[in-house]
Amino acid sequence: MKRLDLIFGERELDAMLTALEAAEVPGYTVMKHVTGRGPERIVSEDMEFTGLGANAHVIVFCELEVLERIKKNIKPLLSYYGGVAYFSEANPL
Repeated sequence: MKRLDLIFGERELDAMLTALEAAEVPGYTVMKHVTGRGPERIVSEDMEFTGLGANAHVIVFCELEVLERIKKNIKPLLSYYGGVAYFSEANPL
């Protein structure tokens, strides 16, 4: 099983969820208004308060076949809007 972590601008959440649904993901977890620091910029407290610059974090657990469909669907969104996507192995307890 794979774990996919997506972090991107919260404004693009609907488009990203549409892409995930089109890939027929079994489910996902969404955390809104995620802030932090990346290599290119720091999100200030003002940005946290206004929501400007806030990110969303989506986690998906799926099989490799589904991950391949997800990659195809989300690459254009990440290229256009920005964001990061990482996948790793996930082992249930």
